[in-house]
Amino acid sequence: MFLAKRLIGGILDVVSNIDPAAFVPSDPPAPRRPLAYTEQSESDEERQFRKVFQQLAGDDMEVSPSELMNILNRIIGKHGDLKTDGFSIESCRSMVAVMDCDSTGKLGFYEFKHLWNNIKKWQGVYKTYDTDGSGIIGADELPNAFRAAGFPLNDQLFQMIIRRYSDENGNMDFDNYIGCLVRLDAMCRAFKTLDKDNNGTIKVNVQEWLQLTMYS
Repeated sequence: MFLAKRLIGGILDVVSNIDPAAFVPSDPPAPRRPLAYTEQSESDEERQFRKVFQQLAGDDMEVSPSELMNILNRIIGKHGDLKTDGFSIESCRSMVAVMDCDSTGKLGFYEFKHLWNNIKKWQGVYKTYDTDGSGIIGADELPNAFRAAGFPLNDQLFQMIIRRYSDENGNMDFDNYIGCLVRLDAMCRAFKTLDKDNNGTIKVNVQEWLQLTMYS
């Protein structure tokens, strides 16, 4: 019990030193819409993306964690300038969970499109801050890489993230960088949604806390 209190206390100390207003999470995915409406309102670019999505997702038009893993690994495998061990099923389950706005356990069109656009954006940041062209981002490059993605981490939170997502030398490969940012973005977006008074604090009950932390 003492260790648990010490751990929770340490986490709260880290969080209390963060200014939520400094973080810039992405906007939430668009809500699911009737197909007839989307066909009338979509741009040519969106229609083309929907065709690609249908090919990737199959007849159910939903992407499961295993399908997401196969999609990402197949595409990233074509980029030799990105060092990665491949997206694991656990990483993809986490990404689906934090992007799954309607709690289906899969990603629909708008959820997947939102995730895909973020991955493309963060891939550009990753390449920019991989200054030595090694395919990974070194520990000295990571703070600026997170800041450029919209998340200026304080040193304590940065060290926690390093311990969770980096290798023993503090370097982070592409799949861990993306997995970390997807979760960080989603949790910050959830916080801003719950911060009704915009005062930098939220109040949750145990059920809300478990929903936030266990399905993510």
